Amino acid sequence: MLDPSRLGVLKAIAAHGSMARAASALGYTPSAVSQQIAKLEREVRTELLDRKGSGAELTPAAWLLVEAADEIAAVLERAQGRVEALRGVPSGRLVLSAFPTACRGFVAAAVGELTRAHPELDCRLVELDPNRAIAQVTRGEADVAVVHDWHNTPLVLPPSLSVSPVGEDVADVALPDAHPLAGRDVLTPEDLADERWISQGPEAMCHEWLTRTFRQHGMQPDIAYQVEEYESQIALLAAGLGVAMLPRLGRGVLPPGVRVLAMRPTPSRQVSAVWRARTDHRPAVRAVLDALRRHWSAGSRPDGETQP
Repeated sequence: MLDPSRLGVLKAIAAHGSMARAASALGYTPSAVSQQIAKLEREVRTELLDRKGSGAELTPAAWLLVEAADEIAAVLERAQGRVEALRGVPSGRLVLSAFPTACRGFVAAAVGELTRAHPELDCRLVELDPNRAIAQVTRGEADVAVVHDWHNTPLVLPPSLSVSPVGEDVADVALPDAHPLAGRDVLTPEDLADERWISQGPEAMCHEWLTRTFRQHGMQPDIAYQVEEYESQIALLAAGLGVAMLPRLGRGVLPPGVRVLAMRPTPSRQVSAVWRARTDHRPAVRAVLDALRRHWSAGSRPDGETQP
């Protein structure tokens, strides 16, 4: 009989591309991962990894076992959901992923409510950007993810995931008070063509959105400051540097010296929740989705203000 836990280790190697990265994702040492694979190879009496230098590639037999591991995980997850649904009580461990401004804007409040209302539910939170969060949900490392996609930068979701809209988040142009454009009421991409931008790095969705927006108008934004966290972007703005696009979700109170202006066409992003379709009827998943929607409605305002 094959050991499902060892199949899970092999599946992690396939998902992460190496034993070292699989070990990090699983919380194991590389040595422990190597030992698990060696035991699995003895069980199936065949080589599973083609070891080349410091790397390793899965053999055809290994890929067959990875497929089996996926099937086993799906069966077990559906069984868990049915048992929980029979009890009708949100319970067990559930990992929720969310991007940073969502964590600040409404997810923290939702997790707080879940913790108080459902003592049998062990809800854990991981802060991740949307692409990484979707990958974790797909692999079964997270159960629900709060993600976003801009109107011209849609997310690509695998068919195994379900998705539900949570709300629409508008962004504004932020710039120093002393900027020549600070007295305007509304700005357009053409107004900002020659500005030095503050934005996330190339792998971030916000970076891709900014680039696509300006390319649609025949321009290339000059991203002079690549800064991941919005708080750090705001610090640069307060220092009189550049311009930025700031979503209203989780923005908080801006410091003196920073002004926000509307942009036309209005930039916005859809905030959604995604989860594996096979967990649709799990009470824990339904409770998390309900809490996310409730706290979005209670804590997010279209003008960017937040309720006390």
